[in-house]
Amino acid sequence: MPNWNQVLKEIQSIHIDHPIDSVRRKYLKQLSKYTGRATIAYYSGWLDARSQSPILIVNDEDKNAFMSVVHKANRDVGLDLILHTPGGNIAAAESIVNYLRQMFGSNVRAIIPQLAMSAGTMIACSCNQIIMGKQSNIGPIDPQVNGIPASGVIEEFETAIDTIKKNPQATPMWQAIIGKYHPTFLGECQKAIEWSKQITKEWLVTGMFEGNPNANDIASIIVENLSDHDETKSHSRHIHVDACETMGLNILRMEEDDKLQDLILTTHHAFMHTFSGSDALKIVENERGISMVRRERLS
Repeated sequence: MPNWNQVLKEIQSIHIDHPIDSVRRKYLKQLSKYTGRATIAYYSGWLDARSQSPILIVNDEDKNAFMSVVHKANRDVGLDLILHTPGGNIAAAESIVNYLRQMFGSNVRAIIPQLAMSAGTMIACSCNQIIMGKQSNIGPIDPQVNGIPASGVIEEFETAIDTIKKNPQATPMWQAIIGKYHPTFLGECQKAIEWSKQITKEWLVTGMFEGNPNANDIASIIVENLSDHDETKSHSRHIHVDACETMGLNILRMEEDDKLQDLILTTHHAFMHTFSGSDALKIVENERGISMVRRERLS
């Protein structure tokens, strides 16, 4: 199958309207034909974006896109959900997962060609299997509140309390640091962390490990690994396929099937060329060529 440069040359060689769309849809359709499953690509162009538009992250408007691409899908064959996203709103992710489960039950696989971070990781954990390659990464599920890592805020408060107990003279310094947060912010951070862990564990138990007598224990270990801020250090930490397998996630390595790997990566290249060669910020598209493309709002 074509590599990055070959896909670009193919796009440049086609003398029709919208060659980028034509090439992208061709390979998405080929991937679906090979797997025999309904296929939806959920792509954000945040790596190429010139702005921090709210369109780029998982948000409630994405539900409309999913409704459009799921319409008339063959629900009996299951769904492959290709994820490339920086994450975003937990409530929106929860709503999307609930909708897809109502449409396809638990017969949903996640495919991660490159990155599915934060809420994207949570969506992947709602699936019964995750297809990853050596280049694929997920991320911690510790949430951000108003753009600030919730775990980091709690750590800062705990450090302040411990330091002041040992050295009361440090109180003025720590008051200046933690005074930047409004009084209810700590509670919001704690609840956001509990929420992300709770729903991720529930999805693992009822999806990936459904029917497994040890589902609760396995899910607990996975959630702790994905939410342990002391271990991951940063919300942007990239977690590789080896670590995903070690923590207990049900992983299918795309290298085990050369044809599948080629189709996934060629499709991924086509989507990434779309972002670099157009004003698209987000694409939700199925194998039948039905799509919703979001572009930067005019100010």
